[in-house]
Amino acid sequence: MADGYGNGGGGRAGAADLQDQPGPGEDGQPRGGVAAPPKPLIPGLPGGPVSPRGPTGPGGPSRREGPGPIGPGAPGTPVPRRPGGPGGPGPRPRRRRSRGERILRWALLVVAILLVLVAAGYGYVRYRWGQVKSQACATCTAVGSGQPFNVLLVGSDSRAGNTGQAAQNFGSASQVGGQRSDTIKILHVDPSSGSASLLSIPRDTYVQMPSQLSGQGLGGDQKINTAFNDGADALIQTIQDSLGIPIAHFVEVDFQGLTNAVNTLGGIYLNFPYPVRDNDNGNNNSGLVITHTGCQKLNGSQTLALARSRFYQYDEYGYWHYDPTSDLGRIERQNIVIQAIASRAHSTYNPLTLNAFLGGVVHDVTVDKGMSFGTMFSLATTYHAFSPSSLKSYTLPTVTQSSARSGSVQVVSQPQAQQVLTQFLGSAPGTATTPPVNAYGNAVQQPSSSSGSSGAGAASGTSGSSSSSGSGTSGSTTSGAAPSSTAPPYDPTVCSG
Repeated sequence: MADGYGNGGGGRAGAADLQDQPGPGEDGQPRGGVAAPPKPLIPGLPGGPVSPRGPTGPGGPSRREGPGPIGPGAPGTPVPRRPGGPGGPGPRPRRRRSRGERILRWALLVVAILLVLVAAGYGYVRYRWGQVKSQACATCTAVGSGQPFNVLLVGSDSRAGNTGQAAQNFGSASQVGGQRSDTIKILHVDPSSGSASLLSIPRDTYVQMPSQLSGQGLGGDQKINTAFNDGADALIQTIQDSLGIPIAHFVEVDFQGLTNAVNTLGGIYLNFPYPVRDNDNGNNNSGLVITHTGCQKLNGSQTLALARSRFYQYDEYGYWHYDPTSDLGRIERQNIVIQAIASRAHSTYNPLTLNAFLGGVVHDVTVDKGMSFGTMFSLATTYHAFSPSSLKSYTLPTVTQSSARSGSVQVVSQPQAQQVLTQFLGSAPGTATTPPVNAYGNAVQQPSSSSGSSGAGAASGTSGSSSSSGSGTSGSTTSGAAPSSTAPPYDPTVCSG
């Protein structure tokens, strides 16, 4: 029975009616070739249009993947997109580091690099130090940790290895055999205060040789520099017996060592107020020739010539004048050279310079076996900021006399020498077991501690012209009685290039 809508009776289609309705065939096409009319699409239902607000409300995804009922795990449930996937929003942007974080990161990187370089540099310097020649020192005294100590600095006049200009100026080993201490200086180091001072001993100081040297023809009264002919031990023993100065270490440098040290630093700068030369009755023994005045750079050979000149002349207003202080003037100029080298090293320090410096002097230096790398590294750490101009310099007071046996000699002047040594060491020196002698072989007795500061006095049994009093001032060796006096006006001074 048909109703008003064309359906069968009862308002419900029977089985036969359903069978006659067109439907999809096995190939997916409507049966009977007639397409079914489209069903109305209701928003929010499967197959319907998507609401602009999304099926899950505000903030939900804009569309669902595939048909099906809504529910967890059911077909059609919105699938979260992974960043960077197809159609996704892309990778999550990285948080931008703050300026402070970037600075900290670079600082840590720089520190790490510096630590690597320092470790490598420490190892390299240790390797270089291991190449320095060393020898046992039976006469060196032991020193407690952190206590003041003295280092003997010896400039050897050995001609071994001299060739070319050096052999021409100073002679070869075949012409001048053996070795003597061309320069004798003592460096006093006080690690607790970070201070240092330098004492120069004239090479012609007249002393009694240690008894163990008598069998080698070096016994009796001699100039102190001859003791070095038997090595550093003999010289150290002589200094301790004659002056009461304990020596803990020694450093020996030969001619070539000084030349190489200056060259590897790129030269030193000195200001010459006058043209100067070395002139021994027409012979230029050291090779010193400076033709113009002013601040100028000296290479290694020129520096050695200046340090070794014993017949120093300066040209004033067209006339050549001799340095009247002779060997004492040479000591003054050697101290100026030391200060210039230290200043140059202090101002030009860098790893390349250090490498060149160590490579240049490593084969021309000899130290005692007790002078370990640890000792040197500790000193370098303590004195890395030490200014060369703060180095106090002293000269052992002497007077010039003529000896029938040894010619012109320097005789220790007491009690001035005791006063200077006390000032240099910071305390009174030890007892001189074999005191120095005068030109006649008489002992110059060491004054007692109570009389050592009683003022000026002449050396026992001596006469002669007065020489340096040895009063110490910063950066210079003084002459005369006034502590404030300076170097002679004809000597060069340190300058910057």
